[in-house]
Amino acid sequence: MPTIVIATLACMAGAFLICGIPSGLIIARHSSEHVDVRKVGSGNIGMTNVARSAGGGAAALTLLCDAGKGYLAIMLGRLVVSQVAFGGDFSQTAALGASGWSTTALYMACVLGHVYSPYLGFHGGKGISVGLGAGLGFCWPVTLMMLAVFLVLAVPTRYVSLGSVSAAISLPIISFAWGIRGAAIAPLLVVAAVVVFAHRGNIKKLAYGQERKFSVHKRGGEKDGR
Repeated sequence: MPTIVIATLACMAGAFLICGIPSGLIIARHSSEHVDVRKVGSGNIGMTNVARSAGGGAAALTLLCDAGKGYLAIMLGRLVVSQVAFGGDFSQTAALGASGWSTTALYMACVLGHVYSPYLGFHGGKGISVGLGAGLGFCWPVTLMMLAVFLVLAVPTRYVSLGSVSAAISLPIISFAWGIRGAAIAPLLVVAAVVVFAHRGNIKKLAYGQERKFSVHKRGGEKDGR
């Protein structure tokens, strides 16, 4: 088996474990509200549910930690792969390079680790915040364009799920337009499918006009248990 394949698989395992760390759950438990986000609101451990149940500060910290672990995991993975397979030439792991498949596979592992956290019985978040951080390490121009898609739809409507699903769908499209081709595009299709699947409940609520708009829990206020 080629060295780059072995190195990529090993780093994918590491990225999966790093990104599986349930930041939102830990932060909400240690917030002033001391809440288990799995038992309130949507039951999700991501930033949106943390905001609704533990407040804006906890949500901001969750976003920072989730994005940070994604960025850390993919950059460490790229560094290891470049050292093992390319004698330390980090540029060889660029998404547009001949070995771009390795980096997109690492990106996929980051998102899958967050959505299917091994520390929570393979249940987790919905992959958006960690996808943002990992995306900056995978290909920042593509990620910024995805972020623009998210903001254009989520900010005026206050439906985070609408922006998230649209950004996920745009991932392989924008990547292909940017020049990412061949085997490198396959992991991105998986990421898009997984994120959309993770939002299936939200999509149904959007279709029936039942989706909740983004809100921030105020200290001392009533938690929404729906």
